[in-house]
Amino acid sequence: MVEGDEAIRWIGRLDPAAGPRYLQIVAQLEQAVTKGLLRPGDRLPPQRKLADHLAVDLTTVTRAFGEARERGLIDAVTGRGSFISVRQEQEGPALDLSMTIPPAPKGLRLGELMQRGIAEILARSDADQLMNYHGGAGSLAERAAGAAWLAPLMGVLAPQRIAVVPGAQTGLNALLSLLARPGDTVLTEPLTYPGLIGAARQHGLTMAPVASDADGPLPDALDEAAIRYGARLFALTPTLQNPTCITISEQRRRELVAVARRRDLVLIEDDPYSLLAGDAPPPLAALAPERTWHIATLSKVLTPGLRTAFIVMPEGADDAPFLDALRATALMPAPLMTALATHWIRIGVAKDLLEGVRREAAERQVLARGILPETMQGHPYALHVWQPLPAHWERSRLIERARTAGLGVMAADAFSTGGQAPDAIRIALGAIPERARLAEALRLLAELIAGNELERQEAR
Repeated sequence: MVEGDEAIRWIGRLDPAAGPRYLQIVAQLEQAVTKGLLRPGDRLPPQRKLADHLAVDLTTVTRAFGEARERGLIDAVTGRGSFISVRQEQEGPALDLSMTIPPAPKGLRLGELMQRGIAEILARSDADQLMNYHGGAGSLAERAAGAAWLAPLMGVLAPQRIAVVPGAQTGLNALLSLLARPGDTVLTEPLTYPGLIGAARQHGLTMAPVASDADGPLPDALDEAAIRYGARLFALTPTLQNPTCITISEQRRRELVAVARRRDLVLIEDDPYSLLAGDAPPPLAALAPERTWHIATLSKVLTPGLRTAFIVMPEGADDAPFLDALRATALMPAPLMTALATHWIRIGVAKDLLEGVRREAAERQVLARGILPETMQGHPYALHVWQPLPAHWERSRLIERARTAGLGVMAADAFSTGGQAPDAIRIALGAIPERARLAEALRLLAELIAGNELERQEAR
């Protein structure tokens, strides 16, 4: 166990240009745990001694230790000092690398933001009305907030084109019930979001994969599939595709739009990640606004609990049929959460959260790149990576071995829309709160993927 002077060697000099000093201390503490320089149960130096060592005032170190406790990095024991937390080792569940959710951004306390935001909403709103039924596509203020949120991607949007829905999955279900009939074929990518696969099955639809390359679906293949199946719908995720992390180039998007116009295809664009990516080409809804239904959820880039998504309807579309389909699926979003999302967008908190998630996602991508095999496919701001497996591993056998080791990951089968799924897995990076614990999970998974000679012999 590290104690005394040894417990101070993990921290280096603070950089005056690198932001608040207390956050630099927390970041170095987290890195030391990630690298194994500090381990659960290690005692940290007294706060005053650390302040003297860093030549900062005591309040800076006290604030840093408070933040570290909020993040679950350290525990304080009265009369004994502060220690690297062992709570995760004692109480932590299986290491979840299967659920794609935004990691909590460092330096932003979600609980405090929620408390303050809800207090501000209640100060100017009727609580009884907030807890009542709300029909339609959302209030004008809520729809305008959606337009403002999407403006960096699409420019000026009329709020009347936006519907506020309780999550992307609900909107997707409503769209399939509106745009397709049982027995219809939906064109999609060979690997796609499992929620789309489940919704299509529920509605009695057939999914037909469109052949793709490293830049996404092939235009000629889309054209051929539209003719072969007589399809009217093409559903895809053009940016940070789930699970492969592929982002379709602008040129390819324009080519796909040309085919959609020629074959009169309606496009369903599931686009949770464009704002997170930061470098995405124009969405399909901007290139083909007359035929694209665009779904943008806040759950994948801010926090799942908001249960708020925005659907941009095609230009000139009558919203009444969609709203009828939506009411048959879910009567309304939770008004309080929608009000909170609207408030956060209006005052800039949503943007701050998005930037915080981007920073944390970037750190986790770097962590994954340094641990996982070099065949890993990712993106600097993605919340997941795609990992092809070496020849000696069959994906179902690896998934079982990972489960035995306490790891949850998803095999390619969960994303397959037809044909043989590749031997690959999707690894989600956001569900494990602490980077140190994420690093532990990734190292364990990397060791399993690397295998050993016995694994290779078993595979033969």
